[in-house]
Amino acid sequence: MPRVVPITRNEFLADRQGRTFADVLNDPEQPFDDVLAFFDDAERQRRMENAEIHHDRAALAGVVRELEAQPAVDQFLSSKDPRRTKRLRQAIGVLVRIIMEQRGWKKAGKKGLLGVRAGVAKGTTAPGAYHNTGGLAFWFLRAERYERIEGMPFRSVRDRAEESE
Repeated sequence: MPRVVPITRNEFLADRQGRTFADVLNDPEQPFDDVLAFFDDAERQRRMENAEIHHDRAALAGVVRELEAQPAVDQFLSSKDPRRTKRLRQAIGVLVRIIMEQRGWKKAGKKGLLGVRAGVAKGTTAPGAYHNTGGLAFWFLRAERYERIEGMPFRSVRDRAEESE
């Protein structure tokens, strides 16, 4: 059985980045407790690792569709001011980082694309305006990439192609 890395509100707030999202945790309209419960699952955490290892995608790509399908998350992202939804999406990114680091991963220093943003006029504040029109995710545009501290089990296609040329 895969191990689960549970993250509590207190552990999240103890993180140097997590503490900057106290507004998200303290806002009763934000579904952050639902997000914590969603990620407190060994199978989902395994799929995040598999996204990096087997699919060469950001860890969040392994669960993003299921996360966006959570009623509380979808309702919040589709109905609130874009600045508030951005804070939740950023807090989710921090949560993913905390989980990945505790599972033996580190940030790779690059982002992976999750979607293609709809053309929205800068400064638009209409709820739900900042969604994607293509790609894997509807609400998330980019996500951090990770690599195993002990090294990746497979070489990337890019590395293999450079070697063969």
